Amino acid sequence: MKNILLAGLVVAVMTTSAMAGKKVTTTVSLTDEQLDTLVFIYQEEKVARDTYITLGNMYSNQNVFANIQLSEQEHIDKAEILCDKYGADTSNIDETNVGQFVVPVLQELYDTLIAQGSQSELSALMVGEYVEITDIDDIEHAQVGMPSDVVKTYENLKEGSINHLAAFRSAIDAYNSSN
Repeated sequence: MKNILLAGLVVAVMTTSAMAGKKVTTTVSLTDEQLDTLVFIYQEEKVARDTYITLGNMYSNQNVFANIQLSEQEHIDKAEILCDKYGADTSNIDETNVGQFVVPVLQELYDTLIAQGSQSELSALMVGEYVEITDIDDIEHAQVGMPSDVVKTYENLKEGSINHLAAFRSAIDAYNSSN
């Protein structure tokens, strides 16, 4: 009995040692709705970045747009990694084409945001605030029922958006104090 237990322990240790250098992967399939959600979040992050690029060009004295657009690019990259990992089709999306979106509702949103932000510097800052509030809400809904790696990435995106929201609110306060 002692020899059988010892042999079992040796096999267990050898198997564990042999697997230590190996990456074990599992494949999770997402529903079409979940894949659409991945693409939507990817595009929504592009809406934020493109909005900040455009409004930042209009109001170059507002550093908040330039600072946050760089962070939004990181959000786009993280969302795109999830799309690639799970096979969500992003082949028709051109990130370099600022202000162009394949999801019609996001194209309409971008156009509306730019029209509102074009009215005044304060309006532009308020657009930034709105974008971040919307992103937070959409990310919270998008992570429901998703695999843990998607949830973790979305939680990180949400934390970024919370920081961006605080930055826009500070810029709004500073603008109102100086005018």
